[in-house]
Amino acid sequence: MNRLSSLFRPAVLALLPLGLAACGDDDNGVTGSSGTAQLRVAHLSPDAPPVDVRLNGSVVLRNVSYPTVGSYATVPSGSARIEVVPAGATSPVVIDATVNLAPGTSYTVAATGLVGAGDLRALVLTDDRTTGGQAKVRFVHAGPDAPAVDVAVTAGPVLFPNTAFRGSSSYAGANAGVYDLEVRVAGTSTVALALPDVRLDAGRNYTVFAIGLLANGSLEALPAVDAP
Repeated sequence: MNRLSSLFRPAVLALLPLGLAACGDDDNGVTGSSGTAQLRVAHLSPDAPPVDVRLNGSVVLRNVSYPTVGSYATVPSGSARIEVVPAGATSPVVIDATVNLAPGTSYTVAATGLVGAGDLRALVLTDDRTTGGQAKVRFVHAGPDAPAVDVAVTAGPVLFPNTAFRGSSSYAGANAGVYDLEVRVAGTSTVALALPDVRLDAGRNYTVFAIGLLANGSLEALPAVDAP
């Protein structure tokens, strides 16, 4: 196993708070018109049924089930209203979020939380899709009942510290390889989730989502490729 502590370097992207605009730089690998953005939707709510997603009133995704991270779609930049409803229905609108999509920028909008707890919310992330010689990886905590966590090398140093539910680390760069990682309760050696054999390919960017529930043992990692 490689020692990631000497290989990772911080990048500059982090969680974009819901409803706030991202910077307008065209630096995250999006191609196409300056009047467009890239958008993907993730269903990360463990107790939510399959859903349809509407963008500015039009259904853009149908019957999205848990757990899913969709593909990127090119959409107009500017103010966008994103509504989530049960699949095949027009109501109730379980998520209604307005976000400002900056030109040339990529976003992930994730349904997080629990329907049963009345805590279903959209988490809006700005994605880094620029690539280079290394891999890039970030961690997103989407486990509703899990405490704040550290992501660490197995039996080794912490890489992404103290990430709470709906929190996101910055991207970090790493050499290509296969790594053994673990998710620990923040500030302790208690392992909440083992992540063995994490493969990182050169020139590829990843987001690793922690999803599911700690209480019933369904907490797991859901990796997604951001680029290419």
